[in-house]
Amino acid sequence: MPFRPHTVAVLAYDGMAPFELGCVVEIFGLPRPELDVPWYDLKVCAETGGPLRVVGGFTMRAEHGLDVLTSADTVIIPGTDVTRPVSSALVRALREAHARGARVVSICSGAFTLAAAGLLDGRAAATHWKYAELLQRRHPEIRVNPEVLYVDDGDVLTSAGSAAGLDLLIHLVRRDHGASAANTVARRLVVPPHREGGQAQFIEAAVTPVGEDDGVARAMAWALDHLAEQITVRELAGRAHMSQRSFIRHFKRQTGTSPLRWVISQRVAASLSMLESSTAPVEAIGAAVGFESPVTFRHHFTRAMRTSPSAYRRAFSA
Repeated sequence: MPFRPHTVAVLAYDGMAPFELGCVVEIFGLPRPELDVPWYDLKVCAETGGPLRVVGGFTMRAEHGLDVLTSADTVIIPGTDVTRPVSSALVRALREAHARGARVVSICSGAFTLAAAGLLDGRAAATHWKYAELLQRRHPEIRVNPEVLYVDDGDVLTSAGSAAGLDLLIHLVRRDHGASAANTVARRLVVPPHREGGQAQFIEAAVTPVGEDDGVARAMAWALDHLAEQITVRELAGRAHMSQRSFIRHFKRQTGTSPLRWVISQRVAASLSMLESSTAPVEAIGAAVGFESPVTFRHHFTRAMRTSPSAYRRAFSA
């Protein structure tokens, strides 16, 4: 049987903002021959042929209709206008795609479209923090989480605001092709392959200017080079030339999390490629990235990745 690539369909619509569509095209539409894995076949779909007006003063045409969206393996709905009703044709297409076994994904306010199709009923879901209360009020049957960057509920995935869509799209690559491929794609985009902290850190938060001699950044760089060692707040504060209290305050302001939680997340992230590419025992990998015991490693790994180290290795090892 000839090879059939995984088809990704993304919805385009009149009046859309282009950023999220561009993210989908960047992740799934560009060839990645350097990865040596079967890449995706991207289809841009719309309810009408267009021309579709795009925010910013230009127009575009989609080559495919809702019939292609219905037959895709993964369907992605970018952020939509929450004041507009969702058409019955799009609701039918989404329900048919999901019933057929498609993976359905939303970015930002695209969750309202999935909710209108009933695909989020009884599930946890994410959307932009600005719209979380509205989504919950309109659809009380959904467990809206206003803090996380994205929610992976297996066959239905939702993300927070526009940039969090990138986190979710890279997560899809990680699910499909492993951490190494996801890391490569993220590196090409010059974004982190996995962010910690959730979107709560971005809610009406002021941007803190970073000086040329950024002590927090210096401490973080040192920590990344010494993950296998014991790392304390006292040590990090010393590297930043700050008191512990001042360092904790500045660190939280710049990263949205605490120093030790950040260290834990970096240790978990460092363990991913080792779990994929080596046959070393889980206990040895935990020790190599700085966890004091296998129990501690498994606890923090499961909390961050929603699966155990062993299960992750079975799913993503070469």
